[in-house]
Amino acid sequence: MKENDLGKLTSEELISNISPSSPVVKELVRRGVFKNKNHVGNLGEYYAVKFYNKTDNKIYIKTKDLPNLTIASQNTKNVNALGINGKKYNIKCITSSTGTTGSFWKPKSIDKNEKIFDYLVIVTLDSSWQVDRILELTWEDFMKNKKFNSRMENYAVSVTNKLINKFTIIYKKSKAQIV
Repeated sequence: MKENDLGKLTSEELISNISPSSPVVKELVRRGVFKNKNHVGNLGEYYAVKFYNKTDNKIYIKTKDLPNLTIASQNTKNVNALGINGKKYNIKCITSSTGTTGSFWKPKSIDKNEKIFDYLVIVTLDSSWQVDRILELTWEDFMKNKKFNSRMENYAVSVTNKLINKFTIIYKKSKAQIV
């Protein structure tokens, strides 16, 4: 469908094109990109694994040696991927250059500093839902930067410019890639 044609559709018709039953969403489910209704989180996991596994060297220029990852089972809390190095990865995704990650559960374990993952990978998407940046924090980095949400009784990490400048940026979209 061309962009010019979108103005001719009703709001309801546009909504049906992004609904769970739309052909695009069904195809992304078939491909394993969408595994549940958390589309932004699913995209973060998809892009992180694609990047770590170096499946597109034209786009993803790595800044350090990274292990291949496999997606962990869906019911695993706080671990989204497992590295061939035996490490556990928690992947969070945000849709602005700064913002707050999704929740980290098991707050009592976190309070006791019981390591529940080895690395936190934060994928930042641009307005087209393409990767803008990928950050990698160690468990220790996470522990220093987590914030407790008393209403939700969980933790999150605020992605600020200070945090971005302090930790490992393993991918940043180059100016040449910006269309």
